[in-house]
Amino acid sequence: MFQIDRRLLMNFDWALLVTLLAIIGMGLANLYSASYSLQNYGTAAYIKQAYFYVMGFAIMLAIISVDYRIFIRLNYVLYGGIICLLFYALLFGSTTAGTQRWINFGFFKLQPSEPAKLILVITLASYYYRRDTGKGFSLRDLFVPGMLTFVPFVLILKQPDLGTALMLGFIFVSMTLFVKLKWSTIVTLTIFCLAAIPIGWKFLKPYQRQRIETFLNPESDPLSSGYHIMQSKIAVGSGEKFGKGFLEGTQVHLDFLPERHTDFAFSVWGEEWGFVGSVLFLACYFFLIFLGLNVALSARDKFGVLLAFGIVSLIFWQAFINLAMVLGLLPVVGMPLPLFSYGGSSLLTTMAGIAIIFNIRMRRYKVGTK
Repeated sequence: MFQIDRRLLMNFDWALLVTLLAIIGMGLANLYSASYSLQNYGTAAYIKQAYFYVMGFAIMLAIISVDYRIFIRLNYVLYGGIICLLFYALLFGSTTAGTQRWINFGFFKLQPSEPAKLILVITLASYYYRRDTGKGFSLRDLFVPGMLTFVPFVLILKQPDLGTALMLGFIFVSMTLFVKLKWSTIVTLTIFCLAAIPIGWKFLKPYQRQRIETFLNPESDPLSSGYHIMQSKIAVGSGEKFGKGFLEGTQVHLDFLPERHTDFAFSVWGEEWGFVGSVLFLACYFFLIFLGLNVALSARDKFGVLLAFGIVSLIFWQAFINLAMVLGLLPVVGMPLPLFSYGGSSLLTTMAGIAIIFNIRMRRYKVGTK
């Protein structure tokens, strides 16, 4: 007869679950407000998102039922599978608004670049765990993880999806700096990154350069390239202290704010709930990050530490970039707010990552080898 180890339940992170449910509740309410006035063809966006949440919890239950160390053995299988999916999406995927990012399964459109971010975290955590000698990684040691990052980076960049491709770079840099590096490696990488900035500018497409120029001066083209940022800032600012009230946002429901259920979901929240509501939401989000870091610090082995830290980094950087983009502090790069923006692939990937954090927390009573 199947039995559940009571120690798993004793080590379950209930605070993380409550925080997760709070963010999900706010996300569904916000999506309802953002999409109820849209002319829908078929199922409404907030109902689809509710289905994705249910699917996400099913995935979470499956992940926490096995020891997270299984990913050490499966990491290259997962990596090879996601590379194949990225190739398929690039060659045969569905095209929307000039980008070829999705694989249509009929009942669900998968954007493989989303799970690619989580699989890269697993792959890098496995590599650094296996290669760690305690002496610090040299530049030669970083060649393999660099190439493991570079391959999906290029495939995603070709879709084109600059925002997601850059996220892979943030994951690599965050996890690489987290492990022990030799000082010569740090200096060399710093020089390389600084030198790559002007070179990278030359390889940007015209519309990508325009986004950066618009970020620096959005008022230069308020009806075209600067429209998104300006309307977002107006929406957030008009919320003032307590907001205009649920379903009462004028920027949202008078169709001034574009992409309000995806990239600019937080703009809807800011307008309707104001500064106080925004602080409450951000407090929940930062508490989620804090709990994730706490799991990383208390993990039973170095693989668990690296895995939890990588997932927390993934969630943090996506949230930071999205919020900074919405407030006009960064260029618009098409970055969803995890657990909050509409989108099945992003949501399921984030919930799978959080499930791994639960998994690591539940098994911290076991003795690790490293």
